[in-house]
Amino acid sequence: MDELTRIIRHAAEHAAAYRRSLPGRPVARPVDHTALRTAFSRPLNRSPADPLTVVDELVAAAETGLVASAGPRFFGFVVGGALPAATAAEILAAGWDQNAFNAALSPAALAAEEAAGAWLKDLLGLPATASAGFVTGGQAANTAGLAAARQYLLTEAGWDVGRKGLGGAPRLRVVAGEERHATLDRSLRLLGLGTDCVETVRTDGRGALDTGELRRVLASDPDTPAIVCAQAGNVNTGACDDLRTVCDLAHARGGWVHVDGAFGLWAAASPATRPLVDGVELADSWACDGHKWLNVPYDCGYAFCSRPAVHADALSYTASYLTRADGAPVGGADYTVESSRHARGFATWAALRELGRDGVAALVDRCCSLARRFADGLTAAGFEVVNDVTLNQVLVGFGDDARTDRVVRDVQHDGTCWTGATTWRGRRLMRISVSGHATTEDDVDQSIAAIVRLARES
Repeated sequence: MDELTRIIRHAAEHAAAYRRSLPGRPVARPVDHTALRTAFSRPLNRSPADPLTVVDELVAAAETGLVASAGPRFFGFVVGGALPAATAAEILAAGWDQNAFNAALSPAALAAEEAAGAWLKDLLGLPATASAGFVTGGQAANTAGLAAARQYLLTEAGWDVGRKGLGGAPRLRVVAGEERHATLDRSLRLLGLGTDCVETVRTDGRGALDTGELRRVLASDPDTPAIVCAQAGNVNTGACDDLRTVCDLAHARGGWVHVDGAFGLWAAASPATRPLVDGVELADSWACDGHKWLNVPYDCGYAFCSRPAVHADALSYTASYLTRADGAPVGGADYTVESSRHARGFATWAALRELGRDGVAALVDRCCSLARRFADGLTAAGFEVVNDVTLNQVLVGFGDDARTDRVVRDVQHDGTCWTGATTWRGRRLMRISVSGHATTEDDVDQSIAAIVRLARES
């Protein structure tokens, strides 16, 4: 066996052993950060080191600082696991070491993105003619969508923002719900629009946009072009906005609708949950994550736009030294803000092939069912579930805020499972997100038992 094969096989064996350990491994544990930093921060060696030894040293140094977020009992931050075929594809992508800038640099990477993008649009109920940019995650996808919105609306107003910038540009409105995800505000800062431009719309009892209030806000300044930010999957409650009504209201005034669907857009993939995102196809741009409900390895997200030319105009660039393959379509870096791009399409292609249409629907349905199992079990134990569990999000109160924070802290230190905390409607709550393909009813029941035990001890 040659040296390269030994090294790669050795690393793969370590990775496989870690994955096999996940069902019985503590999800997290208290970390001695000083010791962890010390394990990595040895003096840099002067002479080259044996690669096999380097791999072993890396594994040993990282061991105490790894969180089992790919395992079946991690319920924080809407983090999925990583499907076997997608993991293997990621290993291949590292071995192939492709730069997915364009089809001249990696024809295979761009072809995989094109095929996987078509499958994604079909599953998510988006127009087949929309563009699909493979980005790092929801933040980058939101930025791409809002950049396209800015490009389109200012062009319609007679202003070339790519050439002139925003100084002296016509004013744009940004209308968004009070419970929008914080990445939208960050995108507005990055795009030079700023957060002061946001006109906030109140949300209803579920955390979805109040469409009556949206109608009033849009009517208050009918002559200024508006970007309306809708949500598929409230980060706390899982609630989805009435996308059909939002699109009708915005488009009646010439506005652009961007849908932040980091995880909730996957509701479209299942017949049971598809009604929650009725009208999604009417929007103008969409953001979605693969490393959430599709369970592909980090990092992977998708930016879709109903007007591919606008998408590319907002983000692409040219230079004399850049070469485009003959006959190659627009794609790759044209739809992202990266020039040096990880070949994310391989893992997405593999995940979708492994699951198939029915498998994606079953994954969504199972996670929703397990979220309801969480809610039922914790309610039966006497604790308060404060949201209507329509997708995979569960919010639980344990009395006063201080006690809730203690319970969350104790659960995280216990290691049976991992849940996060949030503030919603002025209350501190435990936030449970069920997104992993490997999670079973037994995993949920183990987690409920641990949460109940720790809550009663607090």
